[in-house]
Amino acid sequence: MADAATQTRYRVDGMDCMGCAAKIDTAVRRLPGIEEVSVSATAGTITVRHNGQSDLTQLERAVTGLGYGITPADRPTRAGRPADAKHDHAGHDREPELHGHDHGPTAGPWWQSPKAKLTAAAGIALIVAYGVGKLVPAIAPWAFVAAMSVGLVPIARRAFMAARAGTPFSIEMLMTIAAVGAVVINAGEEAATVVFLFLVGELLEGVAAGRARASIQGLTALVPKTALVETDGRTEEVPAESVAVGAVILVRPGDRISADGVIVSGESAIDEAPVTGESTPNRKRVDDAVFAGTINGDAALRIRVTAAAADNTIARVVKLVEEAQESKAPTERFIDRFSRHYTPGVVAVAALVASMPPLLFGAAWGEWVYKGLAILLIGCPCALVISTPAAIAASLSAGARRGLLLKGGAVLENVGRITVAAFDKTGTLTEGKPKVTDVIGFGRAEADVLRLAAALETGSSHPLATAILARAKADNIVVPAAEGGEAVGGKGVTGRAEGVTLFLGSAAAAGERAALTPEQIGRIEALNADGKSVAVLVADGMPAGVIAMRDEPRADAKAGLKALTDAGIRTIMLTGDNRRTAEAVGKQLGIEVRAELLPADKQRIVQELKAGGDDVAVAKIGDGINDAPALAAADVGIAMGSGTDIALETADAAVLHGRVSDVAAMVALSKRAMRNIHQNITIALGLKAVFLVTTIAGLTGLWPAILADTGATVLVTMNALRLLKFKEA
Repeated sequence: MADAATQTRYRVDGMDCMGCAAKIDTAVRRLPGIEEVSVSATAGTITVRHNGQSDLTQLERAVTGLGYGITPADRPTRAGRPADAKHDHAGHDREPELHGHDHGPTAGPWWQSPKAKLTAAAGIALIVAYGVGKLVPAIAPWAFVAAMSVGLVPIARRAFMAARAGTPFSIEMLMTIAAVGAVVINAGEEAATVVFLFLVGELLEGVAAGRARASIQGLTALVPKTALVETDGRTEEVPAESVAVGAVILVRPGDRISADGVIVSGESAIDEAPVTGESTPNRKRVDDAVFAGTINGDAALRIRVTAAAADNTIARVVKLVEEAQESKAPTERFIDRFSRHYTPGVVAVAALVASMPPLLFGAAWGEWVYKGLAILLIGCPCALVISTPAAIAASLSAGARRGLLLKGGAVLENVGRITVAAFDKTGTLTEGKPKVTDVIGFGRAEADVLRLAAALETGSSHPLATAILARAKADNIVVPAAEGGEAVGGKGVTGRAEGVTLFLGSAAAAGERAALTPEQIGRIEALNADGKSVAVLVADGMPAGVIAMRDEPRADAKAGLKALTDAGIRTIMLTGDNRRTAEAVGKQLGIEVRAELLPADKQRIVQELKAGGDDVAVAKIGDGINDAPALAAADVGIAMGSGTDIALETADAAVLHGRVSDVAAMVALSKRAMRNIHQNITIALGLKAVFLVTTIAGLTGLWPAILADTGATVLVTMNALRLLKFKEA
């Protein structure tokens, strides 16, 4: 595989269908030095791997020669071309020529696009031809030929360019043959109408494709263009893309947050609905992470930036989804292979229908040539080849807008086949940080126990100390100052507060400093049995109380696991934590548990589960480096969004907002997408079959034939776009 230095990615203007993508793919693959080509009509991109010596200007010339605009994806663009362009990119420094399946720049309202203008011109020419035909019937045939030429000449030019680039059986070629043939058999009026309907269908297809593409690209519009940066004690407004990692920005109430970061001061409700779809604002405090594009609620926040504009959460999601759209699903690859043989087959069948009845049975040539031309139009594969990628693109976009990131169509298909879901515990099923669950006083009030313990732990970054301080803050407890604080290695911490000598540590260490009663020991053992860590507070040589802590399950973990179980998916916990703690959490959540595992053990168990049969598909869900081997071994690896970068990179999919229920939502999205794909294929082939029979029977002609293709394409695309409205249960 080529390294990153030999991979180049471009954006292509006007690539609205899989036919476009196939022609570009074929043309680029023929160029010297090109090792791999990945084209996505839905994302409007092309990625090439080359040997580093390739003439990329020749590649750009090949694409613009087909009538498309092309710009490098990794550079800012201006007026449709790179802002730092220093040479004529072989045609993309000029407006692409207008032609049948016009591929001019797609920015701006669709009705201002060159494609819309060409369609309008063809429509006006058709109306004029009808008017002329009524006024001067003798020249009506020529009027319709002229009207047809308005749309057909650009189509024919593109068919010729595609044939030169290695794609002789393009839809433009079929359209050109059918239209010219119709003129030859004196069906000029129908030919002009068919060309116009073809352009209308292509325009609608382009509009629908633009909607799907804009769905994910629209996320980038959520990020403000400017940010208020604190510099030398003053606040300065600067472009958001120039804010460096480590800078501190001020976000006022009601403003959108301009960068990923961590709150350094302030507390506010953050509206994450634009990014996550969550309807309820999320309360964020100091040290909590916030994301670019979300909306600050009721108080000013100072935020330390943790990611540059090009690497913030939204930018990463957009980039990964676009790359995922270039990764074809198994169903899509099958349709591609099928269409390569299907189109030449249609041409052959049309030729046989046009010629065999007259040659063998003396039938009228005009009638059967007309039927053959109609079959050419019926057989156009547009609806079929767009049926799968349109649904996949819409699903990937809908998922990304809800924090469900799937890295390609193959992953989308596989998620719906999951039969076993193996979860990590810490940070996946649980929050990943301990919380205080119980405060028990031995002759003291619970608030006193918490207050004195918090005094000892002030300033400590230990997870258990953080949990105690967080609970004290949540209970609005005023924590007194401690003096003489000192850590006792492996046992606890000592100090004085409010004139009392204190010790906070393990039960065994506390027992060395104060006599614990059997009842107190029993309560501590009961807490331990529930998988909780227990810290005992000793005050002036007497047991004062205990504080129990545990890494608690995520709020939605139980409901998320139940949703998977209800869908027929077996759930299992794989954790390196001790068995007692793991089983306590497993019992709480109702999930099968395997504990005290090393990373290699998790990988081995995943492989054993996969070996359970051909119908078994295993998903591994985790968040840490130790999960990476198992994530890679699973049929589908799903990383929690709060996890490490290596887990996110190793996984096939990611739950960006850390909800266990999102795994079930991802499965539901996959199943809905596959149902949509099957519907689309049925629509595409079903309509063609119906019109094929009616055409041979003489019931329908050229007009219904083109509607069978363009109509099916529009129906399939609109059906796929329904997936953009996906909302998990």
